[in-house]
Amino acid sequence: MKKMFRTLVLFCLCSLIGVFGDETNKIHSVSVMEGDSVTLNTDVTEIHEEYNNMLWRYGAKKKVIAEISRNYGIFYTYDDVPDGRFRDRLKLDNQTGSLTITNTRTEHTGVYQLEISGTKLTLKSFNVSVYVRLPVPVIISNSSQCSSSSSSSNCSLLCSVLNVCDATLSWYKGISVLSSISVCDLSISLSLPLEVEYQDNNTYSCVVAYSFVNRTQHLEINKLCHTCEGTAALIYVYFLT
Repeated sequence: MKKMFRTLVLFCLCSLIGVFGDETNKIHSVSVMEGDSVTLNTDVTEIHEEYNNMLWRYGAKKKVIAEISRNYGIFYTYDDVPDGRFRDRLKLDNQTGSLTITNTRTEHTGVYQLEISGTKLTLKSFNVSVYVRLPVPVIISNSSQCSSSSSSSNCSLLCSVLNVCDATLSWYKGISVLSSISVCDLSISLSLPLEVEYQDNNTYSCVVAYSFVNRTQHLEINKLCHTCEGTAALIYVYFLT
């Protein structure tokens, strides 16, 4: 009896391995900017009889948001679940079953699972991250550094961005990184200082970046940097006139 039970268990395990195949638990990471569209590909060139049914699920509760069934002629997106966040945003490719989410928002971040059943069962997961659009960094002259104790040959600058998370702010000299900072706190600005010489002819830029996109602000030293003596002289001339 024990031998028969052991044989039955092994048969079931082998059957499950054959059913799920190599695609089981395979997770694909996808990043997209808020407002853009993202397509989750099935890697199926065309829906044939071996791909009888496809289910697209979303989130920890694995709510069904799209379904394809050749047997019952179903080709449908469930826009109202969950929370109506997908309303008028889901599109199915009628040839491949790939799912496109249009006009994405940060609330669309999460895990999407594709379940393909037919001659075998295939599971494929997508970890989608939707990021807010990056603002262009702002560079200002740190005028508080212009004092009798500061070096007259150097110009102090500050580059800042607001409302970013999971982003890196960096100063570049040409193509070389001088300094970087990354903090996820939407209540404060992300700022990074830089000190250069007034007569510096090198090219500097401040860059805020996610792993897949960036925004750049180039430094114009002549416009932002003025010597303390030069600033005082300009003020004196202004009052004389």
